[in-house]
Formats: sequence, C-alpha cells, structure tokens
Amino acid sequence: MAKYLLLKHYQGAPEPVNCIPMSEWTPQEVSDHIRFMQDFGARLEETGELVDAQGLAPEGRWVTAGADGQPITDGPFAETKDLIAGWMIVDVDSEERAYQLAAELSRAPGAGGEPIHEWLEVRAFMEAPPTIEG
Repeated sequence: MAKYLLLKHYQGAPEPVNCIPMSEWTPQEVSDHIRFMQDFGARLEETGELVDAQGLAPEGRWVTAGADGQPITDGPFAETKDLIAGWMIVDVDSEERAYQLAAELSRAPGAGGEPIHEWLEVRAFMEAPPTIEG
C-alpha cells in the first residue's frame, strides 16, 4: 500500500469543465456537492483506503518566526494562485488506483448538478526521507 494526497485547489489548476464558482451555486447544489464528497469518503472508509479528508477555508496567513521566536504573520493572501481548498489522503495498492479515485472525485456535482470535472493534484507520500550521499 502507498499513500497519496489528492489536492483540491480553489484556483491555479487547469480550469474545470463546469467552472461556475461555488459562490454562485444554489444551496441545493452546494448540499449535493457536499453529500457526494461525504458519500465518496464513506465508501473509501469501508474499503480501508481513506486515511483523511479535510476541506480548508479560503483564507490563510503566512507565518514565520521573529528574532525573539514569536510568530510574525502577514496576509491574508486569498489571491494566491495555489490556494488549496482541501485534500483527501488515500492508502491504495497502486498509483493507478490513486488516479482512478482522483478521476472519480473530479466528477463531484457542481452547478446544475453537472459534474465539475475539476483537476486534482495527486502526490505520493515519500516512503523514506531523502538522503544525501557524499
């Protein structure tokens, strides 16, 4: 088994087929989308493939440590091109299975009940930390 991160982006990915922003969906369309996501996650829980799934708020801040070690914040930067909307972590038998699940997740309903066909970023977890030889 290998773990993969399926990343959903607010923006920055190629444009989906049904690209009407969620802020313009009807309450029923939003409910249908959320129900699809919950049902998808529940099915993966049953197969033992779901590790975690979380949605993220669109706002965030950059944080660094100041000279005294205290946090310094800047932002919010909601306009960033790589804003992550949420993720799902799956533990599957192959990269192909991770792609299969991402394709299915990409068909979550959007405006008009039509599949979004959104692009998801699929990234494998490193199995071991990188080593430096030399």
